[in-house]
Amino acid sequence: MHGEAFAQAKYRLYATHAAKTGHPAIAALFAGTAKVELTEHFAGEGVLAGLVGTNAANLTAAISGETYEATVMYPDFASQAKAVGDRAAAHEFWTAGRQEASHARAFTKALRRS
Repeated sequence: MHGEAFAQAKYRLYATHAAKTGHPAIAALFAGTAKVELTEHFAGEGVLAGLVGTNAANLTAAISGETYEATVMYPDFASQAKAVGDRAAAHEFWTAGRQEASHARAFTKALRRS
């Protein structure tokens, strides 16, 4: 599943780049392939793996993942980048961590409403 998810994300980035550089046919090819990777391959494997549960279970899983990314993963990445003097990477990781915390709050709010 990880390979399909990564391919989908990578192809979406490639599609954006192709579109920005004036290659709409290449952009459409990458975008179409990304859609297949997500909607057919990844989704099919996700069903087989039991990835999707109830809305409450899905929200709880999302909160857990986003909280980990916000409080452990991205702060660790930022600290490592800072330790080697890569301020740009450290800033990017701190920014991503703040965004993940925002996602966790939004999922928590949705869970409380459900």
